Amino acid sequence: MNTFGWTRRALLAAATATLAVSGVAKAQPMMEAVHFLIPGGAGGGWDGTARGTGDALVAAGLLGTVTYENLSGGGGGVAIASLIENAASSDGTLMVNSTPIVIRALTGEISQSFRDLTPVAGTVGDYAALVVTADSPITTMEEALAMYRADGIGFAIGGGSVPGGMDHLVAAIVMQAAGEDPTAFNYVGYDAGGEAMAGLLSGEIDALSTGFSEAIALSAQGVVRILGVTAPERVPASADTPTFVEQGIDAQFVNWRGFFAAPGMDAAKVEAYQALLAAMLETPEWEATRASMGLVNIWRPGAEFTEFLEAQETQLGDLMRQLGFL
Repeated sequence: MNTFGWTRRALLAAATATLAVSGVAKAQPMMEAVHFLIPGGAGGGWDGTARGTGDALVAAGLLGTVTYENLSGGGGGVAIASLIENAASSDGTLMVNSTPIVIRALTGEISQSFRDLTPVAGTVGDYAALVVTADSPITTMEEALAMYRADGIGFAIGGGSVPGGMDHLVAAIVMQAAGEDPTAFNYVGYDAGGEAMAGLLSGEIDALSTGFSEAIALSAQGVVRILGVTAPERVPASADTPTFVEQGIDAQFVNWRGFFAAPGMDAAKVEAYQALLAAMLETPEWEATRASMGLVNIWRPGAEFTEFLEAQETQLGDLMRQLGFL
């Protein structure tokens, strides 16, 4: 699917007309200031995405000034509540978020959902992958499934999240798409990705569910072998890595990252934000930032973003009910 469709081209055309220059202009910012609200602490994925976006916008000359606010707590709920409560004075604020806003709303960990906000655009994402150690006898997903079918509960897949968390859900999506019962395989949850990797290397688990960007880095270091990626087609950053789809397993998932505005924001302001972000994605400053984070562009503005969120909510909700977490 072309995730950079006509909507993005229209936004870029509008931005070009506004700037009255060819290409991305640096002489006149498209917007004077943006305040990025970050629902977690410094150093996390949300923090890196917001600061990388803001810094790229300023460096490209698209934005005059940028400020950041880390407001952690409640699984992201504190920041969401603040944005909603201060909607009248939040025209200059964009809040970063990702797949957990869908998962945590489903489980009730947060009382709000994306429907309580104004979805502006999804900008980047990280696909997921299943990996084994580089010296594992398992060389393909077909071999992994054969081992699982022969050994049952003795075959363990681990992840850096608790049962019911994202790594577990990704593994279940893959197993279900392969024709297996998503509730029957042995998932071992660890407190973080580092502990999960230690479990893989020590032989506690046979395979690891993890983010694709992390898998690429570990593969390049000769630590792991990637069995498959949950992308619809091969990702240029690791063109030799097969997708699950091409292996006959229709397992697709992306941990998106994107931006939301306060509820009730004026449509013209939302379009201005979309034009700003669309223009940013064309700049070398953003390309350097995106590459350093190991993410892929997944441009989905406005209604397209909302439709994607609704589809992901259905996919994950159905699976979580099957797994007994809802």
